[in-house]
Amino acid sequence: MKKIVEKSMLGQAWVLPTYSDDNFPGADDLVLKILKARGIENADRFLNPSIKEYMPNPSVLYDMDNAARIIADAVVAGDKIAIYGDYDVDGITSTAVFVKYMCQIGADVIWHLPTREGEGYGLNTVAVQEIADAGAKLLITVDCGISGNEEVDFAKQCGLRVVVTDHHSPDAILPNADAVVNPKRNDDVSGLDYLAGVGVAFLTVVAVNRELKSRDLSADIKKKIDSLNLMNFMDLVALGTICDTMPLVGLNRAFVATGLKVMGLRQNLGLRVLMDVAGIKKPSVYAAGFALGPRLNAAGRLDSAAPALELLLTDNPLIAHSLAEKLHQMNQDRIDIQNAIMLRAIDMADKCCAKGNCSLFLCGDNWHGGVMGIIAGRLKDKYNLPSCVATKSDGIINGSGRSIPGVDLGKIIHDALAAGIISEGGGHAAAAGFSLSAENENAFCDFLENAVREQLHGQMPEREVFVDAEMDAGAATMRLVNKLNALEPFGQGNPEPTLVLSGAMLRYASTMGNGSHLRGTIATSSGTNLSFVGFNLVGTPVGDFLLDDGNINAKIKMLGKLKENEYNGRVSAQFVLEDIAV
Repeated sequence: MKKIVEKSMLGQAWVLPTYSDDNFPGADDLVLKILKARGIENADRFLNPSIKEYMPNPSVLYDMDNAARIIADAVVAGDKIAIYGDYDVDGITSTAVFVKYMCQIGADVIWHLPTREGEGYGLNTVAVQEIADAGAKLLITVDCGISGNEEVDFAKQCGLRVVVTDHHSPDAILPNADAVVNPKRNDDVSGLDYLAGVGVAFLTVVAVNRELKSRDLSADIKKKIDSLNLMNFMDLVALGTICDTMPLVGLNRAFVATGLKVMGLRQNLGLRVLMDVAGIKKPSVYAAGFALGPRLNAAGRLDSAAPALELLLTDNPLIAHSLAEKLHQMNQDRIDIQNAIMLRAIDMADKCCAKGNCSLFLCGDNWHGGVMGIIAGRLKDKYNLPSCVATKSDGIINGSGRSIPGVDLGKIIHDALAAGIISEGGGHAAAAGFSLSAENENAFCDFLENAVREQLHGQMPEREVFVDAEMDAGAATMRLVNKLNALEPFGQGNPEPTLVLSGAMLRYASTMGNGSHLRGTIATSSGTNLSFVGFNLVGTPVGDFLLDDGNINAKIKMLGKLKENEYNGRVSAQFVLEDIAV
């Protein structure tokens, strides 16, 4: 690694991998070098992901065959089957995959999604009792259940058989379910621990379908199973995988690449209508993660996730349009709530930073719990500090945290729980959730700050941006855009390439949109012009520099992404600017 810029306009160091000392004679060469730097050995397999190439035998997952037999037994017996999910997009799509499959083969199925505020994450005994009272004989969890030991025991006492499918890290003792399918089990050697909950759910459906096909079924069930194309569920699998920010490698990459193609066929009525409401013409990872996902998530953040699931399940156009519009409005309400809290949080964060804090713990009275995680993530990005945001109500504080590289927030939360400072908590290095008594607010704030300082060895974290390549601005052409697009789908584990363009001369810059964004043009050393846009840069040092007429013709280095831009039928390369250096 080497630093090509020690400190940019936004105070960041730009860091290149060592291979970037080489010259790039062509776009093909650059793509191969990016793959090499990302540890990709088989370029052809990576660039051409297919389900056929990556799909494993579901039996490689521990306890999968047992789970498939139990579920198939319930289907054949005509038992009522309950699917229990989660209120985020991964949980919603996991539930949708299972419910759709069960409905299509004629099984008797019901579902339950817990509410964030009323029930919280995971299984709860009240819901389990309602499921048993409804006459269910089998309970299947998706994207949850691995930590519900007591609730699983309660379900067994209610006479339910229980199959847990999950992807979250298990506790030392697994729940006493009839089957537990989770690639993060210590005894699971499938190597599929990067799957989202919906990925595990889909593989379970594949295993159940295979098990049913091996049985002597009635002509009616056999006909329904034979007519199924499980690949039609790929749009839901892709959506859940993207929105849960799982690494887009291996099977996930094949799921998403295939799923986006299925999404483009617009077969799922609910997704089709939601895409129209969101103005999405072509499915992409960005569209799924930043347009569809937030609208589906909004239901669970503000109230119940049921409307989101109902949208994915419905075959009624009138209901689909009504639900899509409802989710669209809920998302706007979520944005308004989030923005109002964000303004207050920034003011509080500025005061913390003025004291030299290495962490942020911001708590407000009756802040909406559904947006704590989003705000924590925004603050983490803005201040480059581990950030915890919480709401206080009736003497209880509930919060979410997001961390930076080098600080294991999950460990800090685990240690705080062990120390008795918080009453509940869990997570991983980058994200965590927690609850505590209001009387421990100051104690937790001090504990967090001391733990972060210890992990950072007393040094304030440096802002670093990892760059895939530095090149002359004249090389930023549509040919390069097309070659870089071969690396799609982009996402967690396979980020869109970050480029540095050198030899750029500023020709023009102005504000656009609501006044917080930039657009402009640079001249390159090869005599060509390249347009650029920059989002939310007005009011930053970058925006101040570019909008100063005195800096026209200034030589700058530009950091950002190279994308395709279509305007009035004309396609050209456009640079999405994130930072500059002079």
